[in-house]
Amino acid sequence: MKNFLAIFNGTHAAMGEWNKMDEATRKARMAQGMAAWMAWKDAHASNMVDAGTPLGKTKRIDKNGIADATNSMTGYVIVKAESHEAAAAMFTNHPHFAIFPGDNVEIMPCTELPKM
Repeated sequence: MKNFLAIFNGTHAAMGEWNKMDEATRKARMAQGMAAWMAWKDAHASNMVDAGTPLGKTKRIDKNGIADATNSMTGYVIVKAESHEAAAAMFTNHPHFAIFPGDNVEIMPCTELPKM
């Protein structure tokens, strides 16, 4: 089995409909979404390497220094699977975009460091 990093993405535009909901509707949707997310996590518990967390504000560091930055990453999870396709299939209809206003989930293999 190989490890795969799943990055949850969401844009400010996707939050537009969510923010238009009245508070009671948004809270109910949040409860529904969290229940579905926990059910998804439990269903894939044997494949969970790191259950991840939501992600906060971004700092970008380059040769010019440190600066605030923005991107669409909102959270991560690390799973193990037999193949890239099998890892991706775990996220079909994930609550991140099926219930919450997330845009997508990107899955990439965690590769080994080159041997020197």
